Amino acid sequence: MPTPAQLKKLKAAAKTAAGRAYAPYSKFTVGAAILTSTGKIYAGCNVENASYGLTNCAERTAIFNAVASGEKKLKLACVVVYTPTKTATAPCGACRQVIYEFGPQTRVISTCDGRQEVDVSIDALLPGAFGPADLA
Repeated sequence: MPTPAQLKKLKAAAKTAAGRAYAPYSKFTVGAAILTSTGKIYAGCNVENASYGLTNCAERTAIFNAVASGEKKLKLACVVVYTPTKTATAPCGACRQVIYEFGPQTRVISTCDGRQEVDVSIDALLPGAFGPADLA
């Protein structure tokens, strides 16, 4: 569980990241920030492509950013997703699987410009998920 100060930083980082999104096709910008078990925060935004299957979501960008920055044994504690909408948007299925891969107990908080905030664990978002422990 992030501290109130960490949660404030995560929300700010996710909102800032959404402002950096490359979304010329959908116009739907998303920002995400992750808190690792080491206390570090990494952010990411969605990056679209004309070949839509090559688009990368904000949540995965943040996680991949952490791995690329040297978090070789990455363990997620919390993921905050921000969309500039009236209602909160949960991560897509692909992002849910990647989040689970790095933290089967991860807390996922979806925020928006409206008053809605959704706070749920990744195992509730992705029931029946499998990860590295299941493949051993």
